[in-house]
Amino acid sequence: MTDAVFIADHARTAADVAPDETGWIYEGREWTWSQAWESVRRTAGALTADGIGHGDHIAVVDKNNPAILQLVLGASLVGAATAIVNWRLAGDELDFTINDSGAKILFVGHELLEQVDVIRDRLTTVEKIVVMGGESDEFEAWQAAGEPLDQSEQVSADDPVVIMYSSGTTGRPKGVLLTQRNLVAHTANADAGIEYGEGAKMLIAMPMFHVGGTSYAMFGIKNRVPGHIIREVEPSALAGAMMSGVTHAFLVPAVVAMLLQAGDEAMKLFSGLRGFSYGAAPMPQTILRGAQKHWPQTRFYQVYGLTEFCGVVTMLHDAEHRDLEHPERLLSAGRTIPGVEARVVDPATLQDVPAGQAGELWFRTEQATPGYHDRPEATAEIRAGDGWMRTGDIGRIDEDGYVYVEDRIKDMIITGGENVYSPEVERVLSEHPDLLEVAIIGVPDPTWGESVKAVVALRPGAEATEAEIIDWAREHMTHYKVPRTIDVVEMLPRNPSGKILKRDLRKPYWADGRQV
Repeated sequence: MTDAVFIADHARTAADVAPDETGWIYEGREWTWSQAWESVRRTAGALTADGIGHGDHIAVVDKNNPAILQLVLGASLVGAATAIVNWRLAGDELDFTINDSGAKILFVGHELLEQVDVIRDRLTTVEKIVVMGGESDEFEAWQAAGEPLDQSEQVSADDPVVIMYSSGTTGRPKGVLLTQRNLVAHTANADAGIEYGEGAKMLIAMPMFHVGGTSYAMFGIKNRVPGHIIREVEPSALAGAMMSGVTHAFLVPAVVAMLLQAGDEAMKLFSGLRGFSYGAAPMPQTILRGAQKHWPQTRFYQVYGLTEFCGVVTMLHDAEHRDLEHPERLLSAGRTIPGVEARVVDPATLQDVPAGQAGELWFRTEQATPGYHDRPEATAEIRAGDGWMRTGDIGRIDEDGYVYVEDRIKDMIITGGENVYSPEVERVLSEHPDLLEVAIIGVPDPTWGESVKAVVALRPGAEATEAEIIDWAREHMTHYKVPRTIDVVEMLPRNPSGKILKRDLRKPYWADGRQV
C-alpha cells in the first residue's frame, strides 16, 4: 500500500488516495478518510496547545471509540505516547496504572467519570481531565479548537506511540512500550495473506486497551477498509454491526462459544463474514468445527502473539484449516508471519533444541517492544541478546516450521517427574459433551509434588459428575495427565482479552508455596 515510516502515514495516505470514502463508522456516525485525517491533525494541535510535546504521555480510559485512534495518531504526530488504560479497572488498580504511565492529560469516557472522580486526588501526574461523549462531552470542542498540525520533525521511528498495559495476571501490570517502528512493522507483517476485496468492512470489537483492538484497527487504516467500531462486545452491538455488512472480524474464542450456545440464528448473523481471525486464547476444536460448519464460506485465520510484539507473530491460514492431509496442524499456531524469526531454546541452558522438542519460544522482529515503561529489570528479563526476545511460553516448532504453543512456563505442571502441558489436557477435556469450558492447573500433592486439577463449567442442563468426567478422561489420555480432582464452577474467570485467569484459580492452593 505505502512505504510507511510512521504509523500515522497510513491515515495520511488514506486521506490522499480515497478522501471521500468511508473510514470509520461509530454509533450512527461516519468519518470519511479525509475527515478522519483532519481529526488526527486537530488532535495534534489541541495537544500542542495544552503543552504536550515530544516525550510526553497522555492516557485514555474509555470503551472503544474513534477518539482513541485520533488520540493515538494525533499524539504520535507530536512525538507523545498514549497509554490506553483498561476501563474495567477501578480503585487502586486504576490510579496505579494512570500514575505509572506518567500521563499529563487524562481523557475519560463519560460513563467512567465516576470511577475516575473517586481517585482524582491520587493522580500524581495528571494536570487536566477531558470528558469524552455523553451530555458532558468536552472532547469535541477541545479537538475542534486545535490548529491542524502535521508531524513534528522531532519525531523518530523509535519514539513510543502506545503504552499498552499487561493484564496483570502475574501481579502489577507493566506498561509495554510500542514504538513507531514496532507498529509500522506489525501493520505491514501481520495481515499478509488476508484478503479483503471490494466492499470489505472490518468489525473493531476487541477492546482498544488490548493489541487485538488497536493493532487490528490499524490494518483497516493501512488497507483503506472501513472500520465499524463498537464500544464493547455485547449481543446487540455485534448484531447491529453484522447487519450493517461487516465482512472481516477478529474475536476471541469465548465469543464464538457464546454465539454457538445462542443457537443457529446467532451464528447465521455472522455467516456473511469473508474473513474471521481468532486468537488471544486457545480455540477448542469443538468450537472451531462448529464455527466452520455454520460459516462454510468464511476464511479462518488463527493468530498467536503477545502485546510485546504489537500482537501477531504466527498465523495459521485458511488453507491450513482445510488441509485434510495434515489435520494435526489445526493444533498449531501456524507459522511465523513475514518479518518474524522464531527459535526454541532450552530455558536452563539457553541452547537451541532440535525440531519438535519443547522449550521456550523466542522471536526476533522489528515488532518487538524496546521494553517496559520504567521497568528496567523486567525489560532485562525478556531481552535475550542479538535482537531476540523471550516469551515465557513453552512450545515447539516442527520440521515444517509450524509452531505449537504448549503452555506458559509458569503454568507447566510437573507431576511425579512428568511434564504436563495444560493446553493438551484442556483440548482433550473440551471434547467432553457436557463441558462448556475447561482450565487445567497444578495443585500441591504430598506424593507427586503436583497433581493435575481441572476447573470446569458445564453446558446448560448438563449433570456430569466429577467421577464421570475423570472416568471419561482416563479413556482418552495418558494416566499421569488425567485430572485427579475436578472443581465445577458456573464460569471461569477471564481477563479482558479472553484469557482464563489461572493465577486466580491456583491462588487458594499455592498461597504458601509455589509462585502463582
